[in-house]
Amino acid sequence: MPDTRASTASAGALEPSDLGPASVSWKVHREIALLLGWSRAILLQLAHPLVARGVGDHSTFRQDRFGRWRRLYRTLSAMLAMTFGPPAETARAIAGVNAIHDRVNGRLPDAAGTFPAGQSYSAHDPALLTWVHATCVESFLMAYELSVAPLTPGERDRYCEEASWIEPMLGIPIGSLPRTMADLHTYMAQMYASGDIAVSDVARQLAHDVIAPPVPWPLRPAIWVLQLPAVGLLPASIRESYGLSWSPRKERALRASMRVVRTVVRFAPGIVRHWPRARAAYRARRQPFV
Repeated sequence: MPDTRASTASAGALEPSDLGPASVSWKVHREIALLLGWSRAILLQLAHPLVARGVGDHSTFRQDRFGRWRRLYRTLSAMLAMTFGPPAETARAIAGVNAIHDRVNGRLPDAAGTFPAGQSYSAHDPALLTWVHATCVESFLMAYELSVAPLTPGERDRYCEEASWIEPMLGIPIGSLPRTMADLHTYMAQMYASGDIAVSDVARQLAHDVIAPPVPWPLRPAIWVLQLPAVGLLPASIRESYGLSWSPRKERALRASMRVVRTVVRFAPGIVRHWPRARAAYRARRQPFV
């Protein structure tokens, strides 16, 4: 795996208590529109053969009709707890994540990408955790800037830095996670060049439930809006490996839909725009949304 140590890494990771209303993490994670980045992040995660096999072997992602939504709910709840919760709640959320990871281990039955048949995997592997983390950071920043507002270069760097506090909690060596956007771009480029990121048959099977989850027909237009960034914001090589089609027409539809979302977000009241957990955290700190 490529070296992900950031050139600007601090001596130690941040603490969750270092975050607060003035942080970029609170500014970004409070937005419900961040959901527009989830599917892209998952598709990128599954593009790693070991991650895809772990999900395929140990998740009800496909077997349970609503498995995708339950997984999203658990992941979202953990993220909100770790961003906006008090220390005890943050600790419980991290313990829950680690408990799930305890059960996720096994071996590849067939060769995939650079990994031979029989290659072992574990959800506690720092290299896999770093990949999952980086896909989320990149996708969330994309989703925020497309659907809410631009961020300054300093804010992007600060978001990367703030996200690094999770390292010791998950057993990732301090300094492994990208601390700036430049480090993030370098890490992603190294991963693509390494050959470790290769869409497997398992990933393609799982991708269908990411792109087209079962929903009642009245909600299908909303799924279409989620599909556009999920597919359109992927690197072209990954999109093609999944066999997902894209066209200038879809690109125009993505840009047009995001302009509509930005307009709606700009004028939406907080009760519609922001997660209840986030609103409660701001109230607890007696801080207004800014």
